[in-house]
Amino acid sequence: MCKGLATLPATCLKSAKDIKHKLSFLLQKPEPQTADQKEAKEKTAAAKRVPDPSEVEKWKESFSHVMSSEMGRTVFTSFLRSEFSQENVDFWIACEDFKKIQPSQMAARAKQIYQQFVEADAPNEVNLDAAAREKTRQEVENVSPSCFNEAQKLIYTLMEKDSYRRFLKSKLLQDLSPKETSAVKKSSDWADNRQALAGGA
Repeated sequence: MCKGLATLPATCLKSAKDIKHKLSFLLQKPEPQTADQKEAKEKTAAAKRVPDPSEVEKWKESFSHVMSSEMGRTVFTSFLRSEFSQENVDFWIACEDFKKIQPSQMAARAKQIYQQFVEADAPNEVNLDAAAREKTRQEVENVSPSCFNEAQKLIYTLMEKDSYRRFLKSKLLQDLSPKETSAVKKSSDWADNRQALAGGA
């Protein structure tokens, strides 16, 4: 039979207490955040902001309104993430950023973008045909601010004709759209009907 802790030597009890103390300290200490975790946290915070209803209505007018709005891109990216096609907007944004970098950094950044999004079996490969992929590879070899223009345009068109149409019908966008409550609508219908019965006065 076990006689309990009393039978253990004092040194064992002290070691057990030390281990318990260290474990409880480790369990309470938050892990340091990596840059990726901080970026993800910032994106989540940005995604929690609610866009202005007039801005949401503009997004419904055209895809260019979505892409020209930072909040629009954030919401659209969230939608694409749910469809497992976030790489398209990530590539488009990377191309936009690429056009603004210093010429001395272009070659290295072009290679990174190509390896990340364009080359066959890239980690975030975008949907380009073989001809566009080859043309982009050649453009990257002779780097210029416009070396991704054709590929970027193809991906933009793909998002506009495919993903954007589904985005317009998505629950995400519907939830952000201004809603007219049925009570308000009924009261305005009643007022309209009353005015019509009164002879339009």
